[in-house]
Amino acid sequence: MTYLEHAQDVLGQWLAWRRADGAALVIVTATVGGAVRLPGALMAVSATGERCGYISGGCIDADVAMHALEALRSGRVERLRYGSGSPFIDLPLPCGGAIEVWVLPDPQASVLRACHDRLAARQPVTLNLSASGKLRLGHPTRTPALSFRYMPKLRLRIAGRGADSLALARLAMASGIQTELQLRDGADVQAARRLGIETITELTLPSTLPALNDDPYTAFLLASHDVDWEESLLAQALTGPALYIGAVGSKTTHDRRCERLRAIGIAERQISRIRGPVGLLPSMREASALAVSVLAEIVDAYQRKARSPFSSTALVLLAAGQSSRFEEGDKLLAWFREQRLIQRAAAALQGHDLAARIAVIGPDQIARAVELRAAGWTVVVNAQAAQGLSTSLAAGIQQAEQCQHVEAALVLLADMPNVPDAHLIDLRNALTPERTAVMSMSEMTHSPPAIFDRAVFDRLLGLAGDAGAGRVFQSLERTATVPIPADWALDIDTRDDLAQALSFKDYSTCWHPLG
Repeated sequence: MTYLEHAQDVLGQWLAWRRADGAALVIVTATVGGAVRLPGALMAVSATGERCGYISGGCIDADVAMHALEALRSGRVERLRYGSGSPFIDLPLPCGGAIEVWVLPDPQASVLRACHDRLAARQPVTLNLSASGKLRLGHPTRTPALSFRYMPKLRLRIAGRGADSLALARLAMASGIQTELQLRDGADVQAARRLGIETITELTLPSTLPALNDDPYTAFLLASHDVDWEESLLAQALTGPALYIGAVGSKTTHDRRCERLRAIGIAERQISRIRGPVGLLPSMREASALAVSVLAEIVDAYQRKARSPFSSTALVLLAAGQSSRFEEGDKLLAWFREQRLIQRAAAALQGHDLAARIAVIGPDQIARAVELRAAGWTVVVNAQAAQGLSTSLAAGIQQAEQCQHVEAALVLLADMPNVPDAHLIDLRNALTPERTAVMSMSEMTHSPPAIFDRAVFDRLLGLAGDAGAGRVFQSLERTATVPIPADWALDIDTRDDLAQALSFKDYSTCWHPLG
């Protein structure tokens, strides 16, 4: 039995077993209480009963595997519940919660192969599960019963020399983390090879560094005290999207390092990305203890990216429109799928931690304010709303700018009811450190929602009239777009628009982000 956790590994083994004698795939679909795994966790079961991956702390995996073998024989999808409310009273969960799993005896191999290959190519992927047990990738084209988001594996790049580099590499490799060592010393290179580390790059000169290959799922640690090398290596790392950048050394060492980076023109916001001193526990004197402390900090950063992608993002909801073309009253108070439009807008990213939730309304829009405050939003009243969209955008961005921990603002319109959280997550993931903004793209036209880095807030504040964020976006460099289907991009101005929006499927599905 192989205890592998990541979806890429489990799917790889499932594909191999399927080519041989067949295999079932088990997916955790829901948990209640203190379950070991999150929804979306996978386990593969071969036709001979071998298992790869796990769904619990060991208390129910064997029984699930037995059901998987039965499903392989019958060809029927099985849905199982363990713990509270389960018919399997002889298999209680010690945590007192519950786990629900689906057993798929013959899932679509092409879908799972594509899912595996995308993760192996260092790209996130979404797996949608229909009520009948069918699987699809990417944005749902029909309403799925469940939807799971998988991130590529954590990768670690260490540049430096000596015991600190080797100890961290050894611990990371033992934890199954893909590790690259960039070393200057020949003795260190030999020691690394003896440890079984396969990816080793020998550094020659600070002016001729290897090409940067960090991605948003890479952590970088500088384990060197050589001034020339650390300046070059950190300056290079800061140009990339690494989720973690750290440098060993005391607080005094780190302060001096930051001063040197300022002197060569590195922006303060970039310098603030560097962790120093590194590790969850300060002043670790032994390389092995420092390695544990640093790796814990890196894993924490990776998990935060997976589970709290909006922790430094302000959600800015523009809800100050005048409803001048809507035939009957306030369009945002109209009913849409058993909710008012304003309530549906207020539910955006409801299950996520955000740095701020800011809604902008116009004067005398009291009913909107009541709904928004009840949903936990900070309401900003824009007295100049009649002067154009730019004034509401500026009011929201100004409020976001006052929040110390806000690194970006995600701007959306309250009259676009069909935008699912899935699309907002894609926008946030596309805003890597080297980009200034990401906007939706609908049929070759820039469209809300859009997300902007804090560095360009002043550009948004400088807009006038009815100009929206798209004008600023077109003037920026280092931007990106995320496709948005036409039905998601529909905004409501008239009763006909509302009827059209209701004719589309409801894509507001539950996403479970996983590392």
